[in-house]
Amino acid sequence: MFIITVAGKEKEGAYSVIDDDGEQVLYIFIEEDDAERYSMQLEELDYPEMNVLEVEDEIIIKTCEMHDHRYTVITSDDIVIPPDEQYDYL
Repeated sequence: MFIITVAGKEKEGAYSVIDDDGEQVLYIFIEEDDAERYSMQLEELDYPEMNVLEVEDEIIIKTCEMHDHRYTVITSDDIVIPPDEQYDYL
Protein backbone atom coordinates (compact mmCIF):
# COMPACT_ATOMS: atom_id res chain seq x y z
CA MET A 1 0.00 0.00 0.00
CA PHE A 2 1.05 3.61 -0.55
CA ILE A 3 0.57 7.01 1.08
CA ILE A 4 1.48 10.51 -0.09
CA THR A 5 3.75 12.89 1.81
CA VAL A 6 5.41 16.23 1.17
CA ALA A 7 8.85 15.52 -0.30
CA GLY A 8 11.52 15.96 2.34
CA LYS A 9 9.00 15.92 5.18
CA GLU A 10 8.08 12.25 5.15
CA LYS A 11 8.56 11.86 8.91
CA GLU A 12 6.26 14.80 9.71
CA GLY A 13 3.07 13.26 8.40
CA ALA A 14 1.08 12.18 5.38
CA TYR A 15 -1.35 13.90 3.05
CA SER A 16 -4.99 13.63 4.09
CA VAL A 17 -8.27 15.20 3.02
CA ILE A 18 -11.05 16.78 5.06
CA ASP A 19 -14.33 14.84 4.93
CA ASP A 20 -17.87 16.18 5.23
CA ASP A 21 -17.64 15.96 9.04
CA GLY A 22 -14.51 18.14 9.10
CA GLU A 23 -12.28 15.18 9.98
CA GLN A 24 -8.96 14.39 8.35
CA VAL A 25 -8.97 11.17 6.34
CA LEU A 26 -5.74 9.50 5.26
CA TYR A 27 -5.80 8.14 1.73
CA ILE A 28 -4.10 4.74 1.51
CA PHE A 29 -3.66 3.63 -2.08
CA ILE A 30 -3.41 -0.03 -3.04
CA GLU A 31 -1.72 0.73 -6.37
CA GLU A 32 1.43 2.84 -6.61
CA ASP A 33 0.37 4.21 -10.02
CA ASP A 34 -2.85 5.59 -8.51
CA ALA A 35 -0.92 7.30 -5.71
CA GLU A 36 1.53 8.75 -8.26
CA ARG A 37 -1.29 10.12 -10.40
CA TYR A 38 -2.99 11.70 -7.39
CA SER A 39 0.27 13.28 -6.20
CA MET A 40 0.80 14.77 -9.69
CA GLN A 41 -2.70 16.24 -9.53
CA LEU A 42 -1.82 17.83 -6.18
CA GLU A 43 1.35 19.34 -7.61
CA GLU A 44 -0.65 20.77 -10.52
CA LEU A 45 -2.77 22.55 -7.86
CA ASP A 46 0.40 24.25 -6.52
CA TYR A 47 1.04 21.86 -3.66
CA PRO A 48 4.74 21.37 -2.95
CA GLU A 49 6.53 18.41 -4.48
CA MET A 50 4.91 15.25 -3.18
CA ASN A 51 6.42 11.83 -2.54
CA VAL A 52 4.74 8.42 -2.64
CA LEU A 53 5.81 6.05 0.13
CA GLU A 54 5.22 2.34 0.31
CA VAL A 55 3.84 1.27 3.70
CA GLU A 56 2.97 -2.04 5.30
CA ASP A 57 -0.81 -2.38 5.10
CA GLU A 58 -1.29 -3.90 8.56
CA ILE A 59 0.99 -1.34 10.22
CA ILE A 60 -0.55 1.79 8.66
CA ILE A 61 -4.10 0.63 9.35
CA LYS A 62 -3.29 -0.39 12.94
CA THR A 63 -1.53 2.95 13.50
CA CYS A 64 -4.56 4.88 12.25
CA GLU A 65 -6.87 2.85 14.46
CA MET A 66 -4.62 3.26 17.54
CA HIS A 67 -4.61 7.05 17.10
CA ASP A 68 -8.30 7.21 16.18
CA HIS A 69 -7.40 8.68 12.78
CA ARG A 70 -9.78 8.12 9.89
CA TYR A 71 -8.50 6.44 6.75
CA THR A 72 -9.81 5.04 3.52
CA VAL A 73 -8.28 2.47 1.22
CA ILE A 74 -8.29 3.60 -2.40
CA THR A 75 -8.59 0.69 -4.83
CA SER A 76 -7.95 0.75 -8.57
CA ASP A 77 -11.74 0.90 -9.04
CA ASP A 78 -12.06 4.15 -7.06
CA ILE A 79 -11.93 7.59 -8.60
CA VAL A 80 -10.53 10.30 -6.35
CA ILE A 81 -9.62 13.85 -7.25
CA PRO A 82 -8.02 16.47 -5.03
CA PRO A 83 -10.39 18.94 -3.37
CA ASP A 84 -10.77 22.39 -4.93
CA GLU A 85 -9.50 24.09 -1.80
CA GLN A 86 -5.93 23.62 -0.66
CA TYR A 87 -5.68 22.51 2.95
CA ASP A 88 -2.76 22.41 5.32
CA TYR A 89 -0.76 19.48 4.04
CA LEU A 90 1.74 19.19 6.89
